[in-house]
Amino acid sequence: MTKTLTAAKAPTARERLLSAANELFYAEGVQTVGIDRIIEHAGVAKASLYNTFGGKEQLIRAYLDSRHTRLTERLLRAVEGADTPRNRLLAVFDAQADLFTEPDYHGCAFMAASAEAKHGSTIEEASDVSRTWVRALFTGLARDAGAADPEALARRLHLLYDGGVVSARMDRDPSVGAVAREAAAVLIDAALPARS
Repeated sequence: MTKTLTAAKAPTARERLLSAANELFYAEGVQTVGIDRIIEHAGVAKASLYNTFGGKEQLIRAYLDSRHTRLTERLLRAVEGADTPRNRLLAVFDAQADLFTEPDYHGCAFMAASAEAKHGSTIEEASDVSRTWVRALFTGLARDAGAADPEALARRLHLLYDGGVVSARMDRDPSVGAVAREAAAVLIDAALPARS
């Protein structure tokens, strides 16, 4: 029985490949890192990559899908912890500010990957899915908060969100998260009905 439990805990080849891809692609870029480095880092046979994912582009897509899952979980957890509709909008920026302080922060995985992707690729598609989700999150939260034009507020907040990501990465300045939150509060307060 102990043998079965130990075997069940060992990460699968898929999990090891995704973990290696997550570490290397995020730190160095999806085109810079070759599959041989991923395979070596994961400690699997080359056939495991092709049997599991089919090729490098499919591995990149799985990596981006896993990043999207982590993004949605982090943002939804922050939003669910907020006590008012206004604070739910600001919670997105709070979660973003926390991310900026992580020592291994390298910017947005989707921005980096899509900058290197061919138009119409599955990499571009994964990036589009994630961006659409973030915009929809902002739109739904703006609607819940009573914004007269939720789509317009969502577009402005999304632009600010993206700018925070770029500034935190390019300037290597995690304090930009607080600045983005302050700017978001101004936009939100201007777009919401006056509070009594």
